[in-house]
Amino acid sequence: MNIHEYQAKALLKQYGAPVLEGGVAYTPQEAEQAAQELGGPVWVVKAQIHAGGRGKGGGVKVVKSIDEVKQIASEMIGMQLVTHQTGPEGKEVKRVYIEDGCAIENELYLSLLVDRETSRVAIMASTEGGMDIEEVAEATPEKIFTIDIDPATGLSGYHARQVAYSLGLEGKTASQAVKVITSLYNAFVEKDAALLEINPLVVTADGDVVVLDAKMGFDGNALYRHKDVQDLRDPDEEDPMELEAAKHELNYIKLDGNIGCMVNGAGLAMATMDIIKLKGGDPANFLDVGGGATRERVTEAFKIILSDPNVEGILVNIFGGIMRCDVIAEGVVAAAREVSLAVPLVVRLEGTNVEKGKQILADSGLPIVSADDLGDAAVKVVQAVKEAS
Repeated sequence: MNIHEYQAKALLKQYGAPVLEGGVAYTPQEAEQAAQELGGPVWVVKAQIHAGGRGKGGGVKVVKSIDEVKQIASEMIGMQLVTHQTGPEGKEVKRVYIEDGCAIENELYLSLLVDRETSRVAIMASTEGGMDIEEVAEATPEKIFTIDIDPATGLSGYHARQVAYSLGLEGKTASQAVKVITSLYNAFVEKDAALLEINPLVVTADGDVVVLDAKMGFDGNALYRHKDVQDLRDPDEEDPMELEAAKHELNYIKLDGNIGCMVNGAGLAMATMDIIKLKGGDPANFLDVGGGATRERVTEAFKIILSDPNVEGILVNIFGGIMRCDVIAEGVVAAAREVSLAVPLVVRLEGTNVEKGKQILADSGLPIVSADDLGDAAVKVVQAVKEAS
């Protein structure tokens, strides 16, 4: 789960991270009021969406009058902001953040993430902060310093000093940076974050270190431990189908293909998508109904798949262990009738009560194609979609 910049800064401030004062606004009038409360003489108007690259896309503007703040806010709110992370369709800006201006002497880059290969927290730092960090990573990766922190021992002063020195900081500024890095690490670990990116981390003309931007994402599996983080969720920034799936405890991720998948088990779901690709098709989603899904949950899963207008065929692949094949079959039949199924449907069942499940499908009177195994199912659904189109 991701949150907005202003929310991340408020959270990091609780841990002692130095952030500038600011206020969120949903209307130009609220933006004007926020600017008046800050006082100026320089303000920054920032579009709030869950994507990086806002500066290059025109979503960050420095202004020098309250009238300008109001004008820029009126232009940003409601716009479709396109960045390299949003795709060509962009994202609608529904709020802006009005922040104090800052005398920037130097822009740096700092991020924390979970390194799956080492099972540690990786801290990445670079002197090349700002809008072109992606190009730096691709063209000159040697300019990015990385250090892994063992969660058993945690961050030490030595680690933080290494990062500060890698950024070329000295004296008072280096000491401040050590404190900032420590506060960011504590927030990252205690809130079960998956990513914390500060770009830029700036050194001001007075030699102070300031968190000028903040991008933060969290481990969804740990959200039950953090009600305060859950409350920061912005449904407008998430796929409506994924939100609906979450209500029914379904693991669903929308993809770009045209063959919908409903599978029980994450590993089997990944294998199903792989074999669809192998046979010349493109999966439209990842959907794991879980090992103990009810008929009602299966019905909802089916309806969510079909709510995607790109879906031109569906493959149901169930290996019944805890999950019974007859329960899956009942859910599929109920959902197909409820939504008036109009696309090819291929079902592969194996495991507990498989014969009963197949009989339910056969007796349904629906145009359901049965498959003997996963390979056979993938071939049949890809062929059926091609014939239907």
